[in-house]
Amino acid sequence: MKQLRASELRELFLSFFESKGHRRQPSSPLIPQNDPTLLFTNAGMVQFKDVFTGREKRDYTRACSSQKCVRAGGKHNDLENVGFTPRHHTFFEMLGNFSFGDYFKKDAIAFAWEFITSPDYLDISPDLLAVTIFVGEDGIPADEEAAEIWKAIGVRPERIFRLGRKDNFWQMGDVGPCGPCSEIHIYRGEAKGESAIDAAAQTFFADESSDPNGWMELWNLVFMQFEMLADGSLKPLPRPSIDTGAGLERLTAVLQGVESNFDIDLFRAIIGTIETLSGKTYGGTLSQDDVSMRVIADHARATAFLIADGVLPSNEGRGYVLRRILRRAIRYGARLGLDEPFLHRATATVIDQMGKAYPELVESQATIAEFVRNEEIGFRRTLDRGQRMLTEAMSDLAAKGQKEIPPETVFFLYDTHGFPADLTRLMAEENGFTVDEAAFEAYKCQRAASACFGGSGEKAICDLYHQLCAACGPTAFLGYERLSADCTIAALIRDGERVEAVKQGEEIEFICKFTPFYGESGGQVGDTGTATDTSGLKIDIIDTHKPVSGLVIHRGRVLEGELRQGQIVSLSVDTSRRQAVQANHTATHLLHLALRSVLGDHVKQAGSKVSDSEFRFDYTHFSALTAEEIVRIESIVNELIRANTERVFKDLSLAEARAEGAMMLFGEKYGERVRCIRFGDSVELCGGTHVQRTGDIGAFAIVGDESIAAGVRRISAVTGRAALERMQALRQQLADFATKLRTSPENLDHAIDKLQANLKTFEKAQEALQKKSSAMAASVLVDRALDFNGVKVVTERFNPANLETFRAMADQFRDKLPSSIIGLGGEKDGKAVLMVAVGPRAVERGFKAGDLVREMAKEVGGKGGGKPDLAQAGGPDASRIEQALAKLYDLIEKQSGLKV
Repeated sequence: MKQLRASELRELFLSFFESKGHRRQPSSPLIPQNDPTLLFTNAGMVQFKDVFTGREKRDYTRACSSQKCVRAGGKHNDLENVGFTPRHHTFFEMLGNFSFGDYFKKDAIAFAWEFITSPDYLDISPDLLAVTIFVGEDGIPADEEAAEIWKAIGVRPERIFRLGRKDNFWQMGDVGPCGPCSEIHIYRGEAKGESAIDAAAQTFFADESSDPNGWMELWNLVFMQFEMLADGSLKPLPRPSIDTGAGLERLTAVLQGVESNFDIDLFRAIIGTIETLSGKTYGGTLSQDDVSMRVIADHARATAFLIADGVLPSNEGRGYVLRRILRRAIRYGARLGLDEPFLHRATATVIDQMGKAYPELVESQATIAEFVRNEEIGFRRTLDRGQRMLTEAMSDLAAKGQKEIPPETVFFLYDTHGFPADLTRLMAEENGFTVDEAAFEAYKCQRAASACFGGSGEKAICDLYHQLCAACGPTAFLGYERLSADCTIAALIRDGERVEAVKQGEEIEFICKFTPFYGESGGQVGDTGTATDTSGLKIDIIDTHKPVSGLVIHRGRVLEGELRQGQIVSLSVDTSRRQAVQANHTATHLLHLALRSVLGDHVKQAGSKVSDSEFRFDYTHFSALTAEEIVRIESIVNELIRANTERVFKDLSLAEARAEGAMMLFGEKYGERVRCIRFGDSVELCGGTHVQRTGDIGAFAIVGDESIAAGVRRISAVTGRAALERMQALRQQLADFATKLRTSPENLDHAIDKLQANLKTFEKAQEALQKKSSAMAASVLVDRALDFNGVKVVTERFNPANLETFRAMADQFRDKLPSSIIGLGGEKDGKAVLMVAVGPRAVERGFKAGDLVREMAKEVGGKGGGKPDLAQAGGPDASRIEQALAKLYDLIEKQSGLKV
């Protein structure tokens, strides 16, 4: 058996299959392309799904890859097992070879056996191997063909085992491609000799729980030979295909002679970093320290790869899964005594280990470090606050003899304070409490239906477009060189169905073999224009889009005449609109360069929307732009515009583009050849349209900068005439302000300083008056307070609500009556505002302002909380403020057990 590093094994696998006529394909991003059913890419076949189903055609029929995979959300979720078993991971690599109607079982089995057993490759002894085949079940025939092929290749019948549908039959869904599979297993147990290993195999495959550490699956070969129909029957596929998968980590563990994947070279370097940071030694046991190190090592890999592929921490969808992974790692770091931010150091080791195989890690190194560091700093604050609140809640429950944390408490910590539900469960279990996770999920869905993930959130693509793409082929784009062309109508669509002809007044879509119209993609809007012919036909093309890679759909309305499939039409793009779009698109490239120059290399484009009137540019950064930064960014972009740099276009391989330093879009999957656009120091991969020279943009102005997610901001900007008009409008606005302040635009700053000084004087006078009125009001309330066994309680409503006034009044009241509780409420901007203050003697008797106001808030449909002596709440239903205040008396009565 060969001793190989993981990187050596990955390259050996890909090279082997290249020698067998396979096209080496780069890993697709962890964000699945055009698959709304998946949260993350979780298998090697995901990027080939449309090829297997016939929706997409490629110029090869054999492929191999090492695919990045994440299983940490949705149906495939290994998160909670990570750290406690030898082979569960959130992130892993799947080695795979694929045949799309080319070779089938015989070659697939031969390739796998040669790679595993040949002295030229892995050199694993056949004496240690066994294979499984499908036994036949539910009317599906047994796969005796595979059994005979295995025998012919040299596998003894004693090492061929027949298993059922659960283990050895694969299907893509309830309907669609499916077929039997065959697995190769290796023996890693204590038995020696052929007969002893045979006996161990017989025992294991009869009952897989008998010896979990003896036999281990190495490789799964899926034989896609049937189509599952809606009635459950099987129809043979005209072109059977092959999909195989072998986990890189577990195969490396075999070759390196270790029992756990965490002991292979890919993990040992990361664990070494954690040992250095924590001052502890990894022992490979189930001790708390060793589990913590495994969790951190695994989660650091998942974190680095997810951020590099454009997934950023958030509270929904993929971003929430990443945030859970990050926070779980931080939580286990705390168990190791890592009290300062550490995870960015672990992700740096991941990049060192795997950056050569996955250059996107190196390209995103600064971004990964910045996001991880900021997320950890923020979560440590959340963790401290959440732990205190949860400890307090558990103490209250224990006093009542309860051991289950209510779902509304779990949700409050999660929704209001960002404390993850899984950490609530972990802390609860550590303290002898339970959490009903199903009840929490149901409660969460009731409160915010949008938080319940039902897929990736991407739109499913109409089957008709896939069929048309297969029938018509990809659309050739002429629009880089020309804006008009005579084209033949290849297909017509009306009301979602393909038709032969359309007439005046109908809204239609059509396809041509080639077109000058740009289909919306890469953030750039689609072209508009007209389609005409000599017979009087006129079509207003209102949009152009690309629902399937390579297929351009023109959408419009027939204004005059009729149109038939096969008819030749003259397509003309709206030139002035395209020029404006191009100016804005090129400006996004220059803005990207300027942002990185001013803010740092952690800035990466996270999305864009480019139209003719303006553009939006999303980028990774953690704070709002200062006025000075905006000036610097605008100045850099306008300097680049004035330089009038000429566009340079190159058609390059992906490796050549990386060598040129080209910037790549987060999470984008690029083909083998890419379009590289250069404007001086700005070099990006881009399929969009651009100006010939930067001077064609005219001018650039930032309209706004806002936060759209944690660590992601959005700039809105304009160019050309729109930029000039904005500057003129701002100058007029400045003049108007000056007129109102009876000064000139040049002296506005002095006038504003004077105004602010006057305002400060007024505020001081108002504050003194407020304190005086608060003292008077407090005196009145003292006289009205009701006595609950020595605790004075009073409520009052004031409109409009003012929290500063409420606090001043509460302080006065508590100073006069230390054993007191006051509830104040009022309406502000149509919403209810509540405050509860508890005097020091009342706090000693167990009354807590946070608990009281939280219950009162339910009356107004809101929520709240705070400290034991002072808390506030708000809610949308101002009509029930009186009921909320009245509830305070009921709560005091219930807690004290006494009536007034």
